[in-house]
Amino acid sequence: QVHLVESGGGLVQAGGSLRLSCAASGRTLSTYALGWFRQAPGMEREFAAAVSRSGRSTNYADSVKGRFTISRDNAKNTVYLQMNSLKPEDTAVYYCAAEIDGIAWNDPRKYDYWGQGTQVTVSS
Repeated sequence: QVHLVESGGGLVQAGGSLRLSCAASGRTLSTYALGWFRQAPGMEREFAAAVSRSGRSTNYADSVKGRFTISRDNAKNTVYLQMNSLKPEDTAVYYCAAEIDGIAWNDPRKYDYWGQGTQVTVSS
C-alpha cells in the first residue's frame, strides 16, 4: 500500500508558477510510474503528466506541454510537478498517482494509488 500526499497548491496570477510535490509513505516510489492528473469543477479527471519507473520516459498532455515539467526524486520518495506560465484554465484540483507496471500512462484507470489532491487556482 502506498500513501500519497500532495502539497504546494495555492492561488497564483496568470503567468505565474507553482511547484507541486507528492510525498509517499508506506512503500518506496522507485518501483512505480508516477502521474499527475487534474480535475476542474464539473469536469472529468484529466491527465497532465507522467514519468516512468526508470525516469527515462515522460508523457505530457498537449495542454501543458512546454509549460509543466514532471520529475521524481526517489531518494526523497517524492514526485514534483513544476508548473510555469500558468493560465486560468489550469485551475483544478491536482492529484498524484502511482502505477505498478512502471509505464507513464495517460489513462487514470491504469493507476493504482491516488493522493487526496491539492487545489490550484489561477486568477486572470
